[in-house]
Amino acid sequence: MLDAPHSPLLCNIAKHAVEYPEKVALVEGDLRITYRQLALRIESVAAYLHAMGVKSGDRILLAAQKEVEFTYVYFAAHLIGAVNVVVDSAAPVDRLSYIISTVNPVLILGEGIDNAPCPCVPLRGNPFAAIGGDRKIVPQRINGDAVADIMFTTGTTGLPKGVCLSHENIAGSAGNTNAFIGTTADDIEALALPLSHSFGLGRLRCVFSVGATLVLVGNFANLKSFFNILEKEKVTGFGMVPAVWQYIKRISGRRITRFAGQLKYIEIGSAALPVEDKHLLMELFPDTRLCMHYGLTEASRAMFIEFHEQENRLDSIGQPSSPLVEACVMDDKGQAKAAGIDGEICVRGNMVTKTYLLPDDNHDAFHGAWFRTGDWGHCDTDGYYYLTGRKKELINVGGEKVSPETIEDAIKSVGVADCACVGVQDPNGMLGEVPKAYLKKSENCLELNDIKRRVAQLLPPHEVPALWEWVDFIPRTDSGKIQRLKLKQ
Repeated sequence: MLDAPHSPLLCNIAKHAVEYPEKVALVEGDLRITYRQLALRIESVAAYLHAMGVKSGDRILLAAQKEVEFTYVYFAAHLIGAVNVVVDSAAPVDRLSYIISTVNPVLILGEGIDNAPCPCVPLRGNPFAAIGGDRKIVPQRINGDAVADIMFTTGTTGLPKGVCLSHENIAGSAGNTNAFIGTTADDIEALALPLSHSFGLGRLRCVFSVGATLVLVGNFANLKSFFNILEKEKVTGFGMVPAVWQYIKRISGRRITRFAGQLKYIEIGSAALPVEDKHLLMELFPDTRLCMHYGLTEASRAMFIEFHEQENRLDSIGQPSSPLVEACVMDDKGQAKAAGIDGEICVRGNMVTKTYLLPDDNHDAFHGAWFRTGDWGHCDTDGYYYLTGRKKELINVGGEKVSPETIEDAIKSVGVADCACVGVQDPNGMLGEVPKAYLKKSENCLELNDIKRRVAQLLPPHEVPALWEWVDFIPRTDSGKIQRLKLKQ
């Protein structure tokens, strides 16, 4: 069953199917799929893909939806050595067109893709049975370092990049994450995050890696429904991005605390979370592991911090997630910086990609085996890492490197709901660059002169924005990251 030595994840699923075949692996509404059923359906869909002409190394575009069929296809592709290109079918047409033209898929599975250049099959309605059935496929001899998935970045600093992740990469990330968070076969996890992004897909892999139960939830929009699922399914953990926490806090207040006794862990990631919210979560969930990760699609879950254990370092992004992961602060030549000195944060380990899909994207992406994150920061003498900002977004004010996040935090602290700061050419031609602040319009906001005066009391002169502009919205990615470079276009 699931003869796939190249895929540690499939080997784990096969092991669970033998050791506890009747244990529930996957829940969607009233549907319950056991580990034995999961393994058999992965094999059946693999036979379907093979009958459709999909071969080892071929790329299939998988339009991610929160449905059991996605899981079957995702792992079936791995079984035969095909490469999953996971996308959000609701993404902008330009993004989807770029991805499709870049990867040249032989098959598209899912709905919402118009003008497809290859066969397109919906996931719903079990289209696999007609061809796949119980037919077996001949096991493929595939290397563990072969590409399993191609995930495209959000493109905060330009065109999205195709990140090639091997079978060993995705299994390594799941193993590192589970080791830190403590997820076990006894856990029941609610997954409300989108599967088209690294965070949600990573949670799916973590759960099946250890033989736990995954409950598929549409999203967090209907909190009453989400809370009902937490109660009905006796959920012990879930993942969320900071924007979701802000929504839960605003809509439900402290009502989520009724689950504090049953929730063993919550994983948080993909964007920054204010320190005051970390303290609030600690208060609401005194016995829950509150784990926040740092990482990129290229280096998933590179570092972790647990709020209760590192209460005095809540402004840190933590330490490497496992002994198999290393981090280092480097200069532009790849030389290590001393503790406390800012530089570029670089990581290496079992979960780090070895290459982008397009060779040109690899230019300046690595220092040897070290992946250059593009994040600026430093490490303290105890091995904890701190972010200063994105290297490409740092503002060079007369030779002084200024973090836009520092300015944004100061502006928001005086009563501005949302803002973004970028570096622009100094109109006086003196300093090279100066900070420019974009402020989101909102009711009951201070007058601009008041904002300027208060911010000037909080920041050194070279960090105070020289230019200010009111805007209707601040551009962000789906996970809440500010797209600062869009403001400079």
